[in-house]
Amino acid sequence: MISGKTIAITRSEQDSEEFSELAVREHAIPISLPTIELVSKGDEIVNQFIADVTQFEPDYSVFMSSKAVKLLFDVARKNSKQHELQLTIANTIVIAVGPKTKLALETEGIRVAYVPERYSSVGVGELFTRLNAVGKKVIVPRSGASTEFLANLLHKIGLEVKENYLYDVRSFSDTAQWGSFKEKLTNNKVDGIIFTSASSVRGFFEIMLQDRSESDLLKQLQKVKIVSIGPFTAEELKKFNVNTTVADVHTVSGAFDAMKNIFSLA
Repeated sequence: MISGKTIAITRSEQDSEEFSELAVREHAIPISLPTIELVSKGDEIVNQFIADVTQFEPDYSVFMSSKAVKLLFDVARKNSKQHELQLTIANTIVIAVGPKTKLALETEGIRVAYVPERYSSVGVGELFTRLNAVGKKVIVPRSGASTEFLANLLHKIGLEVKENYLYDVRSFSDTAQWGSFKEKLTNNKVDGIIFTSASSVRGFFEIMLQDRSESDLLKQLQKVKIVSIGPFTAEELKKFNVNTTVADVHTVSGAFDAMKNIFSLA
């Protein structure tokens, strides 16, 4: 049973409210680990996005994270471009990768036409296949650290794709709050870790390897149940020689269910 277990998630406290509620409901002990932070490419990202839409004339816009939505609109508000940005996006058929991204868009007054059944790049590809969108144009505002998987997948389906890079990702700079987690992990008092993105995997290892060897860290992680939110996160963990269980549903609640299942079978 997961009751009484200490489970960490690679998100900040602000971004892990859903996880904390799920953990507390099951009488588990949640730990929030801020592994990454976004670095905006500057005030020009809104002008660049609007210019790209104007020139490229996409049929669809695909938003792959709520953070991308928030960053884009925060910069737009700062530069009095919010209404222009809304109109620009509204001239496309909007797809959100999952419910959290859909909510972020709707909060900004954007109507979302589609959400894939699977909240992932693969799910977006499946959606476009069902839409029979061969020959259509798609713009994808996203992180400069993103892989080419989605663009390549959409190209194979027969779409023309333009990626619009809004921000870069780096490991979280203020690691002071990691002290308690590091001590617990060293003393075998962490039972599980949920990794929520490939970037969070890289950030986790960069932070943890500041004061311990990779071999020591891997030994400690071998004693911990590891869940990845999706296949790309799992692939990144494999690069660090970490075995993981991949959540069937690529959401925080899906990952938590996977962790619950591991302890129910233990």
